Amino acid sequence: MGCLSVVGGMPLVMLAFVAPAFAQQTPTDTVATPTPVDAPVVQPVDTVPTPVVTPAPVTPPAVVTPPADPPKKKGPVDGLKPGQFVWEKRESYNNPLRLVAVLDIQRLYVFDGDDLVGFATISTGKKGKETPTGAFKILQKKVYHESNIYANAPMPFMQRLTWDGIALHAGHNPGYPASHGCIRLPKPFAQALYDATQMDGEVVILASLTKPKPKPQPIPPVVDPQPPIDTVVPPVQPEQVITPTPV
Repeated sequence: MGCLSVVGGMPLVMLAFVAPAFAQQTPTDTVATPTPVDAPVVQPVDTVPTPVVTPAPVTPPAVVTPPADPPKKKGPVDGLKPGQFVWEKRESYNNPLRLVAVLDIQRLYVFDGDDLVGFATISTGKKGKETPTGAFKILQKKVYHESNIYANAPMPFMQRLTWDGIALHAGHNPGYPASHGCIRLPKPFAQALYDATQMDGEVVILASLTKPKPKPQPIPPVVDPQPPIDTVVPPVQPEQVITPTPV
């Protein structure tokens, strides 16, 4: 049996038979399959809806309308009380003094040119005896005079404006029209004014300082222009042709 070989003291024939048995004895790796576990049943939870918060309506701030200014009372802005006056005494004046009386505010203003040198409260003619308005001249001056119309009423420091009884003079000054047409002045003011004025001095009496509104002028009617007159051209007569008579 010369074909047998010995390996490690064992014939190869025996190895051929021993190897399969050895192979069968080698345990094979087994993979354990896990037992499935049922997932826990989750009960649905009722979802509470989120409350919808409606914002409160925004009230716009109230528009506060400022109260309307009360109508301004017509009157002087100097603050003088009845019987009061302002007078700037000067050694001399650059111009003859010009006096301006305003009936609706019961004031008299005295000007040296454009300079105001004094003003005073006055009392002019009451209803039915209104002081006339216009431009006047000082016609007469008397330190003391008595009215020859109204029961010899005293008229100190009288400066006459008309010959029918209108004058400047010292007298009762209640703060409203109360005279018979004259312009009453506080007595100290009447004396100072008497000493400063000249004969023929200008005195202007105004009903108001407000300029009167001009009266609306009527609008002239629109007249259509007269249509042109057609010019008649006479027809042109043709010239007569005169045929000479044969001789």
